[in-house]
Amino acid sequence: MIKNNAKQTVQEFFNLAGIKINGEKPYDIKVHNEKFYSRLLSGGSLAMGESYMDGWWDVEKLDEFFFKLLSVKLDKKVITPRHFISIVNSKIFNMQTLSKSKEVAELHYDLNNDFYEKMLDKQMQYTCGYWKNAKNLDEAQEHKLDLVCKKLQLKPGEKVLELGCGWGGFSKYAAEKYGCHVTAYNISKEQIKYGREKCKDLPVEIIEKDYRLAKGTFDKVVSIGLCEHVGYKNYKSLMKLVHKCLKKNGLFLIHTIGKDISVTSINPWINKYIFPNSMLPSLTQISRAAERLFIMEDWHNFGADYDKTLMEWFKNFDKNWHLFKDEYGERFYRMWKFYLLSCAGLFRARQAQLWQIVFSKDGFPNGYESIR
Repeated sequence: MIKNNAKQTVQEFFNLAGIKINGEKPYDIKVHNEKFYSRLLSGGSLAMGESYMDGWWDVEKLDEFFFKLLSVKLDKKVITPRHFISIVNSKIFNMQTLSKSKEVAELHYDLNNDFYEKMLDKQMQYTCGYWKNAKNLDEAQEHKLDLVCKKLQLKPGEKVLELGCGWGGFSKYAAEKYGCHVTAYNISKEQIKYGREKCKDLPVEIIEKDYRLAKGTFDKVVSIGLCEHVGYKNYKSLMKLVHKCLKKNGLFLIHTIGKDISVTSINPWINKYIFPNSMLPSLTQISRAAERLFIMEDWHNFGADYDKTLMEWFKNFDKNWHLFKDEYGERFYRMWKFYLLSCAGLFRARQAQLWQIVFSKDGFPNGYESIR
């Protein structure tokens, strides 16, 4: 009776999104273990992800399944005790301290560089591509890099500070295409090793230190995909650091995923398996952090492009999985598939955004011209 009640309750939730249990549509869920229903009701989003990793359920189009769920905001309708505890902890503790920041590097970014090479584009960009006028992933990522450089109005000989540099793709591009001297900070050992090799003949220095330890004075500052790991308790500190490092009339660009509402924690499954201690900033949190320090010159949202980017990453991952399956195993495959396709559904439902924000230190002389 309890199991039947749990199944009925779950079906009632799914009905709100037009999803049927064991239905015929490509977004209908196929349940293999009847314990799934009670597990989902008690564990929420964490149980949803872990039960998928355990093979308890499948769906033909996982991205469409999540698109439908998130379009009606079903993720907001069940708050489990574990989720509540994570919210409380984020309010009390700083989840993005210098020591805690290393956890995501060790769990996620320090995976085999060959793995990421097979999933990403030739520039090794692990952030949203810019698909305007792009025919494929390589073009979308190159367009993104060029868009950032143009928005920063980079000029030959300028000194650029990059906070969190990934595999060095932007640093390499800015040095090669725009003649800049780039100083970058990163804490992922694998990314640093890769980036230094790619940039060894260029005016690029990649420093193995947390972004908070950045020093020097620069013409421009850029942060691509870092803000998601900064945390709301540290946004003001980030802005103060950039203000200190930026020359008069300098420009600062943030490229970040964002949320339309202010939160202090992230999805528990993502936090446990993909990006520990991460969170997505809101418009309010970023603007408050910038108050009295910067003038906001431009705010560009192309979050719909992240859906396309994630689907291309999944295609590459799936196509090349045979090269890594013996090393990582089936549970890892299901974890990574869940991650990429659930996020694609999230952006398709417009429940997350991708922002490029340009700040000036003193107000840009004669105004700033937005670029798209």
